Amino acid sequence: MIRTLPLAQWLSSLRPDDTPVAWHGDRAWTLGELRYDVATLQSALKTWQGQRWALCFDNSYLFIVALLATLHAGKTPVMLGHSRVSLLEQQKHLFDGLLSDTELNITSPTAVVVSAHRVSDVPLTFADISEAAHIELFTSGSTGQPRRVVKPIACLDREAELLAQRFGKRLAGCRVVASVVPQHLYGLTFRIFLPMALSLPLSATMIYYAEQLAAIAPGHRYAFISSPAFLKRLDHQLAPPPVDLIISAGGKLPWRDVEHAFHWLGVWPDEIYGSTETGILAWRHRQRDACGWVPFPGVTLREHHGVFHAISPLIPEPQGIELDDMLSFDEQGMFTIGARRGRVVKIEEKRISLEEVEQRVLALEGVIDAAALPVYRNGRQGIGVLLVLDEKTRCTWQQHNGKAVELSWRRALIPWLEPVAIPRYWRILDEIPVNSMNKRVVTQLEEFFHETS
Repeated sequence: MIRTLPLAQWLSSLRPDDTPVAWHGDRAWTLGELRYDVATLQSALKTWQGQRWALCFDNSYLFIVALLATLHAGKTPVMLGHSRVSLLEQQKHLFDGLLSDTELNITSPTAVVVSAHRVSDVPLTFADISEAAHIELFTSGSTGQPRRVVKPIACLDREAELLAQRFGKRLAGCRVVASVVPQHLYGLTFRIFLPMALSLPLSATMIYYAEQLAAIAPGHRYAFISSPAFLKRLDHQLAPPPVDLIISAGGKLPWRDVEHAFHWLGVWPDEIYGSTETGILAWRHRQRDACGWVPFPGVTLREHHGVFHAISPLIPEPQGIELDDMLSFDEQGMFTIGARRGRVVKIEEKRISLEEVEQRVLALEGVIDAAALPVYRNGRQGIGVLLVLDEKTRCTWQQHNGKAVELSWRRALIPWLEPVAIPRYWRILDEIPVNSMNKRVVTQLEEFFHETS
């Protein structure tokens, strides 16, 4: 069994000061430097008023400094998932103060966290972390309204244990790079907790582009924590980096993107199913399209009155948490993910599944991606779709009358959809927009239909 370090022991374990923790370019931080920086910030935090401190960081090493200092000082870290000043001003009722690696001009108490780049000459001590210690995350989902999710540190430690048992052997000797931010649960778990629990060096900076991934320093093995949106944008013209493990979560990963990742990197991605509320629930390692999900040990997925509930050691609520997805299980206990609850709308007294509309539209020749949503015009409701087309189909759409092409799509959908479910409004995009966690935000998608069709 692979041993993991709980957060309370990240600083107090018997590892030497020169243990590598993080790097950025040619700059590296060691455990000794982390101990010194946390001790410095912890002492300051103990003198500052306010219990709940928002963490807004680009640099993951400084994020770890703030996370540990806040907890060892008996305070509560709050993660809003962004660093936008105007939005922080609107949300300042959610925190008492703010820690960041850059100056943010807001009216709440703020402090800029820096590294002293030094190691203490004397042993440092750190206050114990309460067993009730937790982190507060805020997720907006599709509504745009912040929702508070409380994550006990004990649950995050247990999550790292489960992941270590699944991926620990493959992670041994790896460095960790990521295209996801640590202020959301996926990034927090995989980019921070997992490497710290296994004492793996992590990149302090985020990978935004395939060029950055291709440019990571040779001579090491890497684990890449990614999103489906990033894997969709891989550039096979670049030289592949030495990535030994790819983990993807935060949304659906189309099979074609799984194949593209494998063809470039020589590694089949591992996928994670879960949510901010539930934590990790299941995983899969596809080398073919039709492959089910396997629940993590201790996870139970149970149906009750048509709604699935997740019960797991990572969920504090004993009754579990309702899932938005519909699941189908096979005899081996593996499952596939179906339509999402709540994506059903009523049009002219007909219940229309937006999931089904998307699947039928995706089956049209030349359609790469699709998003369906209800559109209101002149007191009437219809279905609108955003489409991403392959090059050939897009050229046809541009060179010929777009209305004629849309009419051919409508005709092709007649055998499959109710008349009121056939899309009335069509928009062609280069890419369907998602937020930083690869989620489609309905209010953002609706903006494409604001103009008169």
